[in-house]
Amino acid sequence: MFEINNESLPEVKEIFKEIMENPEKMFEMMRIDMTQMCEQAIIGLLKVELGHFLGRDAYERRMAGDKNYRNGSYRRNYTVKNIGTLNLKVPRDRNGEFSSKLIRKYERYDKALEKDLAMMFLSGLSTRGISLISKSLLGRSISASEVSAVNKELLTGIETWRNRPLHDLDIKYMYLDGVNFAMRVDHSIEKIPVLVAIGVTHNNQKVFLAIQQGDKESASTWREVFKDMKQRGLHKDRIQLGIMDGLTGLEKVFQEEFLNAKIQRCQVHVCRNVLSKAPHSRKKEVADRLRDIFYASSRAKAMEYFHQFVSDYESQMPSAVNSLKNNIDSCLTFYSFPAEEWISLRSTNVIERVNKEFKRRTKPMEILAGEESTYRLLCFVALKMELTWRSAPLGRNNLPVLDKFTQKI
Repeated sequence: MFEINNESLPEVKEIFKEIMENPEKMFEMMRIDMTQMCEQAIIGLLKVELGHFLGRDAYERRMAGDKNYRNGSYRRNYTVKNIGTLNLKVPRDRNGEFSSKLIRKYERYDKALEKDLAMMFLSGLSTRGISLISKSLLGRSISASEVSAVNKELLTGIETWRNRPLHDLDIKYMYLDGVNFAMRVDHSIEKIPVLVAIGVTHNNQKVFLAIQQGDKESASTWREVFKDMKQRGLHKDRIQLGIMDGLTGLEKVFQEEFLNAKIQRCQVHVCRNVLSKAPHSRKKEVADRLRDIFYASSRAKAMEYFHQFVSDYESQMPSAVNSLKNNIDSCLTFYSFPAEEWISLRSTNVIERVNKEFKRRTKPMEILAGEESTYRLLCFVALKMELTWRSAPLGRNNLPVLDKFTQKI
C-alpha cells in the first residue's frame, strides 16, 4: 500500500488512527490498491500484445509502407474473480485490426467467474436474484440475461449425463413417477410434467435412469421412456420390480416392456384412496387397520388382516373396501423380496423425496424458462442426490449401521 520511512511516519500514524476508528477502511484501502495494481499489470500486457501484433515496440520507427500504428485506447470494465471490476485502457490500432486475446471482445468477466455464476444459479438463486446481488459481490451488475447465457454452456454436459449409457448398471428395481412444473411454452404458462425413473442396482445403489419431459398419464409416453433406457443399454431382463403409484396405463406398459418384472403399487397412495372413501369419524380407525395389513410380519399375516378388514367394514363402507380389494395384490408384492428391503419397497417414497427436492429448488424460479432450463436445474439436483446416495444404499445398509452402534454401546 505504501512504504514506511521516517518521512512518512506521521502520515502512517494518521492513517492508523483513521483505520482504528473505522477498521473496515483498511480492507477497502487494500482492495483499491490491489485493483490498481491489477489494472496496471493488465494494461501493460495489453500494450505488449499490441506491440507484438504490430511487429514493433512503442516509439519504434515504422518500416516503409507500414500504414498501421497505435491509435490511443478505449476504456472498458472487466470483472475478475477475487479482485473485482477493473477499469482498463485497451490499446487499439489505426486500422482496427487488433483484437486482444487476453481480454476478448465483448467479454465482461473471466471464465472462473462464469463458473461461479452458474453454480450460484444451480444452487438455488434465480437469475433475477443473482442480478440483484452481483453489484455488491462482484463490483458490477450482471443482468439476468447474462446469467442465462452463461448457464446455456452447461447444457452440453447436462445432456451428456442425462442420456448417458446404462450398460454398466445392473438394475433390479425401478421407481417411477412424474412431477409437474409451471413452465413457459411460447408465450403462455403451462403445467408441464417431467417423468422420473430411479433404478436400484444389485449392490443396492440408487441411480437416476431418466429425467424426461412428457405426459405422466400417457401410456405411450412411458413406453418411449422405457425404450430410450433400453436403447442406452438398460438390461431389461434383469429388472425384477417396478414401484409406482398406479398412474393410468403405466403398470400395463411396464409389464409389457419388462417381462420378468413384478409390480409394487405404492401403499401410501392406496391408503389415501381408501381413507378418502371412509367416514371422517372412522378415518383413524381405518388407518390403523390398514397399517396392520401393510406392516404385517409376512404376506400370509397381511392377508389374514385384510380378510378381517373386509369382513368388518364391507357392509359399513363398501367403497373403501372395494378400493382396497382392487389394489391388495399389487400392494403386497414386496413380500417376495428380502425382508431388509421391505421398508424401501412398500412405497414410492424414494422418488417422492426427489420430487420434493426438485420443487424446493425450483420454487425461487416460480416459472421455469423452458425444457432446457428445467433439465439444467433438475439434473444438477439429481447429480447431488446421487452423490449422497452412495453412502446410503437401499434398505439393507441400516442393519450393519445399527450393529456398529450396538457394539459401541
